Amino acid sequence: MRTADADILIVPGLSDPSEDHWQARWVAKLPTARRVDLGDWQNPDRERWVDTLATAVASCTRPVMLVGHSLGVVTVVHAAPLFPKGLVSGAFLVSPHDVEKGEDIPEAERAFAPIPRDPLPFPSVVVASRSDPHCAYERAEDLSYAWGSALSDAGDAGRINQSSGHGPWPEGLMRFAAFLKALG
Repeated sequence: MRTADADILIVPGLSDPSEDHWQARWVAKLPTARRVDLGDWQNPDRERWVDTLATAVASCTRPVMLVGHSLGVVTVVHAAPLFPKGLVSGAFLVSPHDVEKGEDIPEAERAFAPIPRDPLPFPSVVVASRSDPHCAYERAEDLSYAWGSALSDAGDAGRINQSSGHGPWPEGLMRFAAFLKALG
């Protein structure tokens, strides 16, 4: 699959990404990519985010590729059962946000728990860092197995956002291209 053959939906997490974040750069670089506006980026509402994403997917006219980051990954997993059957061709899920990891998680984020553990009905890959402060690598590995996702080890990459030096993130774009190519 080529990027031109798909509607690429970028699903941000908390604090809508700045122009320096790799997701914003991908929207600017990939002509068929668009960011899904889930609503209030500082005070996420699980029901609204999930419904908004499901509506965005249903409005697409080509095969859909989802690109989620952080809480956007959890949103994708919650919304997956609501997607029209066969419309989503794959999901590229980066740095899942472990909303179940402890009592210090803000209430709005804890509302996304429990994280669904059902296999996703489309191919997916989870890109996880061994030094992510919001999701231990072992937890990302466990979630990827539950979802039936391939796991891609990003090494000691922090949160894989602009704060961890992943503004342009060319390695991520290469991983995404390889994932698309594998889909055929």
